Amino acid sequence: MDKQKTLIALNSLNKNTLMETLEIEFVDVGENFVTAKMPVNSKVYQPYGILHGGATAALAETVGSCASALFVDTKTKIIKGIELSINHLKSKKEGIVFGIAKPIHKGRTTHLWEIRIVDEDDQLISICKLTNIVLDKK
Repeated sequence: MDKQKTLIALNSLNKNTLMETLEIEFVDVGENFVTAKMPVNSKVYQPYGILHGGATAALAETVGSCASALFVDTKTKIIKGIELSINHLKSKKEGIVFGIAKPIHKGRTTHLWEIRIVDEDDQLISICKLTNIVLDKK
C-alpha cells in the first residue's frame, strides 16, 4: 500500500460532503488502521460551546467506513454502516480530535471496528464501535 497515494485518494472523496463541512482529513493509514482528524471549533459545537456528539459520530463513522472500504474490492462491493455506538468520556472546547479505526473483526460480510477519538495530547475523548455490512454492488 502506498500511504501517500491512499491518503490523497481518501481525501479526494471528501469534496461536497459532510466530511468537507466538518473539515475531516485523513492523516494516516496502515495495514490495520486508518486515522483522520477534525478541528474542534464553532462548526462542531453544541449549544454549550463544546464538541457535539454528532460531529464525533460523523468522524467515527467516516474513519471506520473508509477503513472497511480499504479491505474490500470497491469495484464489486459497497460498505454501509449498520450500527454505531459511542461513549463520550471527556468534553473538548478547542484543538483537534483524531479518529483511529482498528479492526475487531473483518469477515466476509461484516466488519466490526473500534474507533478511539483522542485529542492532540492523546487524551481519550470518546470510544466507539462501528459495524459495517459488505454488500455486492448492484
